[in-house]
Amino acid sequence: MKAKGKVWSMFMLLLITVVMTAGCGNKGNNEGQGGNTAGGTETSTPTTKNDKDIVIAINSNFITLDPHNASDTHSISAARTMYEGLMGFDENMNVVPVLAASHSISEDGLVYTFTLQENVKFQDGTDFNAEAVKVNIARIQDEKNNLRLRKSFAKVAKVETPDAKTVVITLSEPYNAFLNKVAMAPIISPKALTENGADITKMPVGTGPFKFKEWVQGDRLVVEKNTDYWQKDLPKVDSITFRPVPENGSRIAMLKTGEADFIYPMPTEQVSEVEGLEGITVDTIDSTIVRYVTLNTMKKPFDDVKVRQAINYAINKDAYIKVVKSGLGAKLDSTMSSKTQYYSQQTGYDYDIEKAKQLLAEAGYPDGFETEIWGENESETMKGMQFIQQQLALVGIKLDVKSMEGGTLSDQINAAKTPEEAKIQMWYVSWSPSSGDADGATRGLFSSEMFPPAGSNTAYYKNENVDKWIAEANKAVDPEAAKSIYANIQKTVWEDAPWTFMGVDQIISGKRSNLEGVKVFPDGSINVLNAEVK
Repeated sequence: MKAKGKVWSMFMLLLITVVMTAGCGNKGNNEGQGGNTAGGTETSTPTTKNDKDIVIAINSNFITLDPHNASDTHSISAARTMYEGLMGFDENMNVVPVLAASHSISEDGLVYTFTLQENVKFQDGTDFNAEAVKVNIARIQDEKNNLRLRKSFAKVAKVETPDAKTVVITLSEPYNAFLNKVAMAPIISPKALTENGADITKMPVGTGPFKFKEWVQGDRLVVEKNTDYWQKDLPKVDSITFRPVPENGSRIAMLKTGEADFIYPMPTEQVSEVEGLEGITVDTIDSTIVRYVTLNTMKKPFDDVKVRQAINYAINKDAYIKVVKSGLGAKLDSTMSSKTQYYSQQTGYDYDIEKAKQLLAEAGYPDGFETEIWGENESETMKGMQFIQQQLALVGIKLDVKSMEGGTLSDQINAAKTPEEAKIQMWYVSWSPSSGDADGATRGLFSSEMFPPAGSNTAYYKNENVDKWIAEANKAVDPEAAKSIYANIQKTVWEDAPWTFMGVDQIISGKRSNLEGVKVFPDGSINVLNAEVK
């Protein structure tokens, strides 16, 4: 991130579009157009692959190496090889301490006190200390910098550094998701910020296990071992070369030949091609990426909850996972993935044609109705919309599938300044909160303050209780209280059905079997801290 404090699924769909349409991807076709090298003058060659130099093939380019401005998961992955934050995430998206040895939160939820790890240095040899944290937060908050993380730190009223290893952050009001937002904020060397300024994206300097070597845009990013890394016995490989390889078949071929040690994503339709091959391992995990269909609750016939519930009953979600996702996914059983904070499982909406017909009849649509569904024009989205079209036809709903290029679709949705102007009826789309917090999976999608273009509540869903609970959840100091509030939100939204709840993606990666420790987290970011060749 996702996502991407909140990673708008459009990015994921754009990635898929690139994957499906790009025509080049092998090593020979990925020659770069120029690049950046540590120190700015070295002319480098691609890293030679051996036991200590690993190659990771991904499906698209990095957008930025500025860790405070990254919104796509590949850029976030790259940043996390070189940078670390006070907090981070484990493989289940739990927030864990990294550069903070410990932390405490005041009873009123306003004051966060971090005690820092000692004897940590940036890769330029300068000390990591409290002042460095203060400088970084000031950079994030500076409106002139216009960084993507700024909204996440909008409630920070004061940063104090009583000594070199203590940082005290005071908020203007409680913010339940603040620790997750802290985990999305890597710390940059203040010396590098002073010397490199806006060019920090070309010369990254953090405290991470790897340090920047070169970035040849479109061809490779190379990071090499930080021999002065503060965590004992890490890292265990000498270098990592990331190669953007948009074409699915080329990534698979690189894995087969050993040109790549790890590939992500593994295209679902090609998993069977490599599964079981000697020397190759395919890993799958559940993700935070949910897929759904927006139902415009302010337009007929979707203004009737019985119609919305009928559509949920009319679609066979098990068949959807099997047909559209090649069996690699799970039914969506709440408003968020089970990997997202404060997830609460819901029940109901099992496939039931007769129940769907009964609800449609009760709503005054015994013979169904005609409507349209929007989605992007890449192949898997098209396949999903056509599946939904076939399913709804069985209950008399005639669906017109309208696919659009991503930018056009975004314009169509955000052009409406009021709910009355909105033309959207149904939209097949996905969403992932890359910071893993429930706020990221809720407020932008279900708060009535988040109708387009201000937010992504494209169902134009409005429930006064849900609005009130979202505000209360954000200010909740007690995690158990927040969990209880989010459970109420999920239950209510599930029953109101502003979405057709479709599925949760599985994240699929492939690796050479002698590589261990490289993991894709539920948000789609790649973690290489424990990479090791055995």
